[in-house]
Amino acid sequence: MTTAESGSFSRATLEEYLSLIDELLAQPFPEANFHDDTGCGGPEHRVRILRASQEFWDDDDGQAAREADADLRAYLDALIAALTARWGEPLVIDLLPYLRAGLEGEAVSEPINCLSQLTGSMRAWPDRAPGRWLGLAIGQWDKELPLELLAAVGQTLALEPNESGRS
Repeated sequence: MTTAESGSFSRATLEEYLSLIDELLAQPFPEANFHDDTGCGGPEHRVRILRASQEFWDDDDGQAAREADADLRAYLDALIAALTARWGEPLVIDLLPYLRAGLEGEAVSEPINCLSQLTGSMRAWPDRAPGRWLGLAIGQWDKELPLELLAAVGQTLALEPNESGRS
């Protein structure tokens, strides 16, 4: 995981993130659920924190959060552009229906369940590796906690809707 420094966009860092994404797509899914400083995963998914901001406990005016968001968005936009050049336009996935479904007690597959608790949408490329999709998003667990640039890999079926329109 890389900590964000305001205004520190780097082509080398972008290449590092693209390499991490390629590794995520190639790695087998873990046999058991895990959560550590780099992200989380389980038998059918993996989420990697590519970049994280500082925490915002003393950010009373929101300036630090806005600066961190701008930094992460620059990397997100660059990653989207690079991956779009490779694979074509991503899907824009609205995650709010999945959040509502989870709150209503419906089963929501991972990593969609986790991502829906962190952000309202993501960009996703289906079928990037046999039986896998890739998603990118910026998320945050709570307003005082760091913003995170996330790359997620899940099974292709995780994006196919069930009868209620959700996976």
